[in-house]
Amino acid sequence: MWRPNDPFRKGQLAIAALFCSLGFQYATWASRLPSIKAHLGLTTAEVGLLLMATGVGAAASFPLVAMLMRRLGSRRLALGSAVCLALLLLVLAAAPDYPVALVVMACDGVLVGCLNVAMNAQGAALEVRHGRNAMAKLHATFSGGSLFAALLASGMNAMTSTVAVHFGVATVLLLALAGYARSGLLTGDEAKPHAAGETDAAGVTDAATANGARRRTRWSLPSRMTLWMCCAMAFGTVTEGAMNDWSALYLKDVAKASAELAPMGIAVVSCMMVVARLFADGWRDRWGDGPIVRLGSALAGVGLALALLSGGVVPALAGFACVGLGIAAVTPCVYVAAAGQGSDVLTLVAAMGTTGLLGGPPVIGFIANATGLVWGLGAVAVSAGIVSLCATQIRWPRPTARVSEQRARVDA
Repeated sequence: MWRPNDPFRKGQLAIAALFCSLGFQYATWASRLPSIKAHLGLTTAEVGLLLMATGVGAAASFPLVAMLMRRLGSRRLALGSAVCLALLLLVLAAAPDYPVALVVMACDGVLVGCLNVAMNAQGAALEVRHGRNAMAKLHATFSGGSLFAALLASGMNAMTSTVAVHFGVATVLLLALAGYARSGLLTGDEAKPHAAGETDAAGVTDAATANGARRRTRWSLPSRMTLWMCCAMAFGTVTEGAMNDWSALYLKDVAKASAELAPMGIAVVSCMMVVARLFADGWRDRWGDGPIVRLGSALAGVGLALALLSGGVVPALAGFACVGLGIAAVTPCVYVAAAGQGSDVLTLVAAMGTTGLLGGPPVIGFIANATGLVWGLGAVAVSAGIVSLCATQIRWPRPTARVSEQRARVDA
């Protein structure tokens, strides 16, 4: 299989394969939920519990993931969890009853937590080691994997109604992605040591890195900045998840869009997020992570609020586009900042992201049921605003372009 000679590009493609596999695996089983529901004879409420089991497993995986990151490192944890997630599709297809399916989905959530932390640690280490931004493009490949899985599911549905055959094909593809990633992943989670006191690409001195390593050897309460990062990640994922779950319903019930136009809400948000993530690494390199997160989340909140105040289909779609564009770079940037504080902080921040993704949409639904969907999506706009406020309290990495100039002056 072809591999580039450039070490940065080789590592980027290997890590991208992990991001793609996670999106592909998630969308694969999600696309066959109707078939799984029919096969096991589930009610709608039981399907909801099945989905909740995945989220609970991911949110509860924090202690296990923290331990495995320390013992195995991000490379081995990423490969192991990617392979297990691939094989878990076969187990889910063979699940004989509902209790077994619940256990399988809870295990899926734990493995998703493992892979999510490990692959983001790899992405952050790649940026530090080579002094080049890559995280936003890596997150874009997650969306690409989901899209590919949806297309494959559509094709497999046309050929066969058997879930086992579809999941068997998906497992082979996932194992191929893991095999491709194996030789290109970084062997360490840290960049090579710099001269004493030199600032690395994450804006952290060697002394700070060493102190962080010593702190990670024992358990301690999260720092104030860690709590700000957790808050930013939680409300950022609330904004992402709620838009996916409620935008179509808003267009249909509030904006009075046609049934054919209602799904465009999700499409607009998703397309804008993919496009923004493809360009966001360049923006980060030029302006830095902090301004991108602060201004982007403010754009998302203000754009959505103005759309809700204006009413109508066109303002709604414009507001949704602002959300997709503005919120796209939040999670990649927060992951990089968390990884700079150590694997335990990264694991905690990732768990908070899962919690926001799991708990956010139901909370928005509760608000919508009590006061109306306009107020429910208004809470989403507030969530984006909270992310912008949190971003002012986080110590962000320096733009890699400035770090490269600094190193060039030192070398000269």
